[in-house]
Amino acid sequence: MNPSLEILYEDNHLLAVAKPAGLPTMGVSAGRPSLINVAKAYIKGKYHKPGNVYLGVVSRLDAPVTGVVLFARTSKAARRLTEQFRTRAVTKRYLAAVEGILRPRSGRWVDWVVRDQRSHRVKIVAPGYTGAKQAVLELKRLAVRGRTSVLRIVPETGRKHQIRIQLASRGHPILGDRQYGSSRSFPAGIALHAWQLVLDHPVRGETVRLQAPLPPSWNGLAIARTIAARADRH
Repeated sequence: MNPSLEILYEDNHLLAVAKPAGLPTMGVSAGRPSLINVAKAYIKGKYHKPGNVYLGVVSRLDAPVTGVVLFARTSKAARRLTEQFRTRAVTKRYLAAVEGILRPRSGRWVDWVVRDQRSHRVKIVAPGYTGAKQAVLELKRLAVRGRTSVLRIVPETGRKHQIRIQLASRGHPILGDRQYGSSRSFPAGIALHAWQLVLDHPVRGETVRLQAPLPPSWNGLAIARTIAARADRH
């Protein structure tokens, strides 16, 4: 077993882990570490599996983002979970610390986004722009400390860099996210944390709530200890 892998949930069908900042979920060149390779090594070692280990990636996070990542341990589970994500049956909750004081305190944001292949960024465009996809999220301000707002975010869609660009475009870049205009540092990665996934178990049908604790990089925020509790209450 790999002691650096934090297991959040595990059974014969699912494996949920807490991704650290800086580790890509997948899609890296040969020889570079990725979360899926670490997870496969964990399964292979724990269960003494010969040959290749199957793990289907059903959720993923940008490299600087922390939090819950879910893998399927069987192709059947992968198909059913992928369908849940496709039909938006999965609830995703994020926590973010952003520059400035978010006003109003809550809202539902709808934008159209498109990927810029040259800059490896996403940008907001007008409806009808070629290749644009709708990006929708709900958010609520949980706390303020100085010029920092802590938010709970529930994305309805799963566009690449969606949360990052929607916040930055309104003058509230995520702390540490220099790619999208943040001028402030963060100890590791950026201050965006995939806090919860709530879904139906692909075999048993029961509700599964996966939750990743805030990583140590959040400890510098004086309000970090109360964030998760407030997120649950609101």
